[in-house]
Amino acid sequence: MAASPSMTDPHPLDAMYEPLAVAVRRLVDFTIRTEADGAAVLAATRLVNETSELLGVALMPGSFGVRTAPDGRVGVLGNVVIGTRNPVAPPLVVHHEADGRVWAEFVLGAQYEGSAGHVHGGICALILDHVLGATAHQPGRPAYTGTLTLRYVRGTRLGALRAEARVDRVDGVKTFAVGEIYDAEGVTVTAEGVFVRPKVQAP
Repeated sequence: MAASPSMTDPHPLDAMYEPLAVAVRRLVDFTIRTEADGAAVLAATRLVNETSELLGVALMPGSFGVRTAPDGRVGVLGNVVIGTRNPVAPPLVVHHEADGRVWAEFVLGAQYEGSAGHVHGGICALILDHVLGATAHQPGRPAYTGTLTLRYVRGTRLGALRAEARVDRVDGVKTFAVGEIYDAEGVTVTAEGVFVRPKVQAP
């Protein structure tokens, strides 16, 4: 399980690549929903392959990982939930309230579909894992997912959604968090998670 990042609000750590990710998200959506003719699809395939060749001339080894900006802020732009450089991410912008509650409003389109017209349940789990982790995480004290239990109240339709989370209680190294996903009609999924703060390793 991934640790909750230390910062979830976007920032211009690598802003020149963000428009590329936005364009690829649009491409993915259009790839799913297109009804263009065969010639257009073949031409698009050629252009996509050419684009891949352009980008592939200089690749970092492995994943994006965690980068630190010159101002000291930590960026997780490759993160599958909040990464502005990751076309798979919606991406979420997680807001932190003074009382410890966190929330995010976002839109999930065709690329997140499970059953017809609905968000795949695994995507709901992914989002709730991240949002609950964001409220369990404290600066300098990362919290890793121990367990995550979901209840699917009803189908989550594609479109505009909101996720919220808050800490229920803390017991030693364990933080217990709860949260929900909402659509315009109310709660669609609820979650309870246990997030564990790792022991400090001896030098």
